[in-house]
Amino acid sequence: MGRKRLITDSFQVVKRQHRDPDTKEGSLQPEAVLVPAESPTDSSLHSAQLEMLKQFDLSWEYGPCTGITRLQRWERAESLGLSPPLMVRETLLEHVGDPSFMHCLWHDYPL
Repeated sequence: MGRKRLITDSFQVVKRQHRDPDTKEGSLQPEAVLVPAESPTDSSLHSAQLEMLKQFDLSWEYGPCTGITRLQRWERAESLGLSPPLMVRETLLEHVGDPSFMHCLWHDYPL
């Protein structure tokens, strides 16, 4: 009987090059993204609005939110008489077309 096979026996051994820790060669550099200048109150207002929408997503009393936009969910809850917050609808209508506002928290995850 031979020796027991290890899972590492199935894979080729790859030696890594030693790099100088002072150089940034091979490391990921963040891409430069131009962001429109906003006043600090605008960014804090947006983050507060997104937090409110996140809480709306997490509230199951208005039904499931996967597969539909936040506005569709709000309208469905309203038609069922669940009294969703009016501030959520106003915020969504202010930011029509902005995916970070229109899509629910789990939009990027597959069903």
